[in-house]
Amino acid sequence: MLERLRNLYEGHSAAAHRFRYALLAFDIVTITFVIVTSFLPHSAVVEVVDVILGVVILTDFLVRLVLEQQKLRYFTRLSSWADIVAMVSFLAPIAGEGFGFLRILRTLRLLHTYQLLSRLRQDFPHFRQHEEVILAIINLFVFLFVMTGLIYALQVSVNPEIRNYADALYFTVTTLTTTGFGDITLTGTAGRMLSVGVMIFGVTLFLRLAQVLFRPPKVRQECKECGLLLHDPDAVHCKHCGALIHIETEGSI
Repeated sequence: MLERLRNLYEGHSAAAHRFRYALLAFDIVTITFVIVTSFLPHSAVVEVVDVILGVVILTDFLVRLVLEQQKLRYFTRLSSWADIVAMVSFLAPIAGEGFGFLRILRTLRLLHTYQLLSRLRQDFPHFRQHEEVILAIINLFVFLFVMTGLIYALQVSVNPEIRNYADALYFTVTTLTTTGFGDITLTGTAGRMLSVGVMIFGVTLFLRLAQVLFRPPKVRQECKECGLLLHDPDAVHCKHCGALIHIETEGSI
């Protein structure tokens, strides 16, 4: 049983890839559920679904812990603590559903595992051609939703300007883009520190996305001799075999 689980989580079989795709789909459904229910009254149905999601997350967390050979190192990972916070938020309503947005960190971890990235490149040619742009967009959106979740969870009960998730998302986007209308401000020292974090790290991720969109660090031009795909924008010869390559430019690189 243990070996079967290890193969599903770490193996390269078709069943393992399908299982990891299922985990990714579960993460997306969980995030969607948290976003949608933030606009709805916290009914008994929502609480039942919370418990179900929390149990699934708890089961996945325990399985990963059992498979981990170095148990202590497992608890040093940000993704592990994000799962713990998500479990608490789903299984203990008093903790506040807003912390469930930290669950999105696990989606980022799944997308950055070698097995899943390799499979995405194989299964989706569009992903293979635009991998850097897609990952930069995912990084930005992960940060956006995590910070929105933190702002919502920490401010919704103490800040009259943060009434729902949309308010928190609006504040995060205006702060990240440095628009700063000023109609919503965060209260307390913790709120100010969150604002600083959004401005510093958010702008960095935004600029990273702009870079890969308009001036990527590597360009895709397959070498006809050895097949190397990624080259420097100003490369004349292939780094791998030395063959002459022809990279189309507009003369500004």
